[in-house]
Amino acid sequence: MVDVTVISYRSYGTDGPGVIVLHGGPAAAGSACALAKGLSGKFKSIEPWQRRSGDQPLSVQRHIDDLEELVGTFQADVKPALVGESWGAMLGLAYAAQYPDTISCLALVGCGTFDVNTRAQLRKTIQTRTSPELEATLVQLSTDDAPPPFDKIGFRQTWDDMIRLQEEGIYPSTFSEIDVLVLMLHGDYDPHPGQMIRDSLLPHIPHLEYIELAKCGHSPCLEKQARAEFFHRLIDWLGLHLPATPDTNTSLT
Repeated sequence: MVDVTVISYRSYGTDGPGVIVLHGGPAAAGSACALAKGLSGKFKSIEPWQRRSGDQPLSVQRHIDDLEELVGTFQADVKPALVGESWGAMLGLAYAAQYPDTISCLALVGCGTFDVNTRAQLRKTIQTRTSPELEATLVQLSTDDAPPPFDKIGFRQTWDDMIRLQEEGIYPSTFSEIDVLVLMLHGDYDPHPGQMIRDSLLPHIPHLEYIELAKCGHSPCLEKQARAEFFHRLIDWLGLHLPATPDTNTSLT
């Protein structure tokens, strides 16, 4: 783990362009490990652990500021890619809208929701797939203390702020500021309704490219049926849009 002021990151791989992998949750630090490792054969893959709760309430802007600090540690002529999964995809969009000139491209994996109707469909899908036995297990788990490093308070503060920003019309409208290429990879069995999420983003990001993965749920990097195709598609796309430099585009200042 490497410290960058108040956040830390793990680094995988030593060669290739830089890719920053954003974990989900919010507050599920370390959950992007498999995704970051899967990219490390072709890229220098960096997995930041987002800020935990503390004296001041967490906000989307605080996470954006932390990410901007990390991106700023790259050499001036190096622009990393962002790859975010679930909540991390949402954070990647928020960051790219504010700092579009600091990254090369953005990939969204199992992106979260940005409107009431899409969240309603998510809840409906989960309900139809949940048996009484599974529901009882989930209730029990929700009353237990989650093992570290999951941060329940950080999750609640960050997610509540994201909902506030959506209700105020900040997101997804400000995503029109994103001028880098954006790829969205989504499983066809993901309870997050990929095509609805895509359609909510397209008016603001018309250059969004969408790939739906067959026989795939919310975590394609872990799923037997989809894993190989997922990494093939993502690595090829990143290779096309992440320019390498003579020194392999990996150095930090």
